[in-house]
Amino acid sequence: MTASEIRQAFLDFFASKGHVIVPSAPIVIKNDPTLMFTNAGMNQFKSLFLGEETPKYPRVADTQRCLRVSGKHNDLEEVGIDTYHHTMFEMLGNWSFGDYFKKEAIAWSWELLTEVYKIDKDRLYVTVFEGDEKEGLPKDQEAYDYWKQYIHEDRILLGNKKDNFWEMGETGPCGPCSEIHYDSREESERLKVKGASLVNADDPNVIEIWNNVFMQFNRLRDGSLQPLPAKHVDTGMGFERLVRVLQGKTSNYDTDVFQPLIQFIADKSKKEYKGDAKPSEEGWNDAVAMRVMADHIRAISFAISDGQLPSNNKAGYVIRRILRRAVRYSYQYLGFKEPFLNQLVPLLAEQFKGVFEELYNQKDFVQKVVLEEEAAFLRTLEKGLNLINEQISAIEVAKKDPKNRSEFTFNFWFGGVYIIRYIWLSN
Repeated sequence: MTASEIRQAFLDFFASKGHVIVPSAPIVIKNDPTLMFTNAGMNQFKSLFLGEETPKYPRVADTQRCLRVSGKHNDLEEVGIDTYHHTMFEMLGNWSFGDYFKKEAIAWSWELLTEVYKIDKDRLYVTVFEGDEKEGLPKDQEAYDYWKQYIHEDRILLGNKKDNFWEMGETGPCGPCSEIHYDSREESERLKVKGASLVNADDPNVIEIWNNVFMQFNRLRDGSLQPLPAKHVDTGMGFERLVRVLQGKTSNYDTDVFQPLIQFIADKSKKEYKGDAKPSEEGWNDAVAMRVMADHIRAISFAISDGQLPSNNKAGYVIRRILRRAVRYSYQYLGFKEPFLNQLVPLLAEQFKGVFEELYNQKDFVQKVVLEEEAAFLRTLEKGLNLINEQISAIEVAKKDPKNRSEFTFNFWFGGVYIIRYIWLSN
């Protein structure tokens, strides 16, 4: 199945279960002081969970564009280094606002994965909340008992508060959750080590693909939990990870979600994308750089199309930081000395045409903004490198004249701090 077919199959399945398909909310949040960006599918439904608004529909489903690079959920430094973290990603979700609860959510997630997508049941593990004595929260026995109808108990694992109690942020709606994990390892490896021991252990081949969150509480500013007016279902399935599983890949970046972008970068840089290269092997840095660029252009483009321009403060600074990280990788490892990142925007916009029309409709404007930011930062890099070269020349002088070494040492370190500050803080 192609990525587009996989996305549509999800939406069609939940439409058949009485869900209304609703559009994605913007990735940039303007009316919530607790969040800068949409970091989960539930953000746009926060007021419904809190009982502040009456839901128009009791059941909805969507694909939500999300960004996780700040605050509680921050994956930025892993992006490009590993094969399954992203800045911008799609979250496929089905929602119940005081309608169905754990029984239906668990049954339908299992049905979709094993009967529609035909995922091997023997490669799946689930987790349920083990409880937390300090919070006064019991084990989620209800979810555990429902799962026993579909999967053997040795594949139902208990998870702690960190992994199995989902919270949007420091405050807001929250509740116990039940994750579904997929083991993509070779059969020989699975025979040596049970997948159960690798769940939530940062193994790149045993990954979470779906999270069923059972919204029951509101976290108040004093840290206490207040029961919500009604119980809700908030599920999220990482689209990029799901596509990886269904296309039989071991990396999200090897799917048709990212490969068009990566191959374009490879062609223009005249370097081969070696996606399976290890950190110590040739091609590793190039591959990381291509993954960083392919990932970051998505976050940058969608944020700009949703109204957030790069700047030097708050949300704008986050976008500028992501953009500069991409430019730095492209400059250092792929040899792009002139603006290039912006050339990915039309390709990305075409890829999401019919899914997120906001980007396609504004692709020319988005490309222009990215081009201007790239050009400005490349000028800053060039000036910074000239300053570094001056310091290197000073080293050579100091080597020849020992009398100047103490003065040189001070100037060198002071100059180094100045250069770093200049590169990262300059407009």
